[in-house]
Amino acid sequence: MTNIALYLATVLLLGLSYTRDRGKTRKALKKALKAFKNILPQFLGIIVLVGLLMAVFDAAFISRLIGQESGWLGVLLSAVVGAVTLIPGIVAFPTAAMLIQGGAGYMKIGAFVSALMMVGVVTLPVELEYFGRRLSIARNLLAFLFSLLVAYIIGKVCGGLWF
Repeated sequence: MTNIALYLATVLLLGLSYTRDRGKTRKALKKALKAFKNILPQFLGIIVLVGLLMAVFDAAFISRLIGQESGWLGVLLSAVVGAVTLIPGIVAFPTAAMLIQGGAGYMKIGAFVSALMMVGVVTLPVELEYFGRRLSIARNLLAFLFSLLVAYIIGKVCGGLWF
């Protein structure tokens, strides 16, 4: 029901925008379509990859790796995978939802997504060039530790326990 309300609000606001300024609305829609075309290959690639992994590995396997029973090791594994993965947020959140549906725990997904967004192992060479070694490593290390803190807070809020 929430999705229907959001789609309806979007259509209504788009209609309002179109009545106010047709040129700007058309220009915005063209930019949005271009952005969608740019993100679509990555989005589809990740969705297919996660779909294949979930087809090969059953929910029990995913739960053992990053489910409630995996504890601290699952949080670390999720954070490390997030730190070394380079995917945009628009792809990361649907991927996280699919993993949760497959049996992953909230803490692990919190660690994965926060490390994914904040830690840049793949982009570290560029960061080293612009910010220097000391600042880049300190920023990435603090971001990784913060992603573990995010997982801890999610565990306290959602589950009441650390594991």
